[in-house]
Amino acid sequence: MVMLNDFRKISDFEWELPAGFRDDMRAAVRFFATRSLLEDALGDLSVEQAMNAATLPGVTGHVMVMPDVHQGYGFPIGGVAAMRYQDGVVSPGAIGYDINCGVRLMASRIELEEARPLLDKLAAALDHFCPSGVGTRGERLLKQNELEDVCAQGSRWAKKSGAATEMDLARTEEGGRLAGANPASVSRKAFERAKDQLGTLGSGNHFIEVDVVEDIFDARAAELMGLEPGCLCLLIHCGSRGFGHQICTDYVQDFQSVARRYDLHLPDRELVCAPLESPEGKKYLEAMWCAANYAFANRQLLAHQARKAFESVFAGKVQDWHLFQVYDIAHNMGKEEIHQIEGRETRVCVHRKGATRAFGPGSVDVPDSFRTIGQPVLVPGSMGTASWVLTGTETSMERSLGSCCHGAGRVMSRTKAKHSVRGEDLRRDLLQRGIRVQAGSNAGLAEEAPQAYKDVDEVVKVVSGAGIAQKVARLRPVVVVKG
Repeated sequence: MVMLNDFRKISDFEWELPAGFRDDMRAAVRFFATRSLLEDALGDLSVEQAMNAATLPGVTGHVMVMPDVHQGYGFPIGGVAAMRYQDGVVSPGAIGYDINCGVRLMASRIELEEARPLLDKLAAALDHFCPSGVGTRGERLLKQNELEDVCAQGSRWAKKSGAATEMDLARTEEGGRLAGANPASVSRKAFERAKDQLGTLGSGNHFIEVDVVEDIFDARAAELMGLEPGCLCLLIHCGSRGFGHQICTDYVQDFQSVARRYDLHLPDRELVCAPLESPEGKKYLEAMWCAANYAFANRQLLAHQARKAFESVFAGKVQDWHLFQVYDIAHNMGKEEIHQIEGRETRVCVHRKGATRAFGPGSVDVPDSFRTIGQPVLVPGSMGTASWVLTGTETSMERSLGSCCHGAGRVMSRTKAKHSVRGEDLRRDLLQRGIRVQAGSNAGLAEEAPQAYKDVDEVVKVVSGAGIAQKVARLRPVVVVKG
């Protein structure tokens, strides 16, 4: 059993278990956390799962764990690990079931005070234009050839129908499209689940949130992003819906026999994997990238529908009601990247599960408009608290593979939250604090209660203190829409 005194303290925000801590570990495990957050992580299987990830073939550098960490399927949510292509593996459990679950931030020039009388109408309009909830259907049923186009084109598929602008695409990670996606690697069952879910929010912790820019910490970065104090912005949090879940399910099942075929010895069958350069590994990557592109297109359509909601409420009442794209990031993804690891340029597949890219200034992968400040990093909190806008740093490239946290992180299971919180009481409390809520049910609302999550301000304090992200702005919610 791992104890707090087993960790080597690097700083107030960084801790490490050396590679030799357990005989089968091929890499050290580095935790970005305060002492109290690290103690919390010892309360579930997060630490053990991170050590298990450090045993995977081809793992290089450190396995990294972000301050919003909590137990996941095989691999901790908030975990980052890089695998060498020549001898490494790819693990669906280390990427996640909701492939390319991510966050999009849009901003506006609408001042909160002029919008306040219309917030109830805005909440209802967003709920109307952006379908949410379990099993929700989109506006239309997509044919097989259309789904294959979505898989190949990602957000660019939406541009053909006028649902995306060039600015939207330029300010989306990878331009909203990962190359290498191959629909032939996707099962018929996955496509069946995908055909009517594009442009829908889903349920669970997915949300659309209207925020007000409350505090600015980096005026230059905020100006480049178009974030103005006192003005409204919009966060969209969702992913690949049932499509990505089915793809992960398919390959977790398929890889059970693959692990035996390649004589892979794993400490946890939930980390089942395949060699990156094997036919099976390549096929999973092709399917996973299909789901990633579907998710980019999904958030793009939701952004288009959110613009319709804003137009329906504010057009003719507010001089400039338009929403413009700030950035869109993924936080459940496996991607080929080149990193300096142990003094050498290394081609790796970076697994980020519940963690987001945070590339620093000068990176060619950062949009031109943000290249001098670094990639925007979006860290949503829980409804009723706050969300943060950060930027990646040069330090993040050196110490965390250009990675950062993705949210606040759960401390309470959904079941426990439902037993601890009454949804109707939470709804009333949020309204008293000036937060309008549109939710499918009180039970679903209770599952996502603020007390079920860590303090997002403390989480951001860690990544800022560790130097892997820089604070730009703090956002306060005024409208929340959930399935």
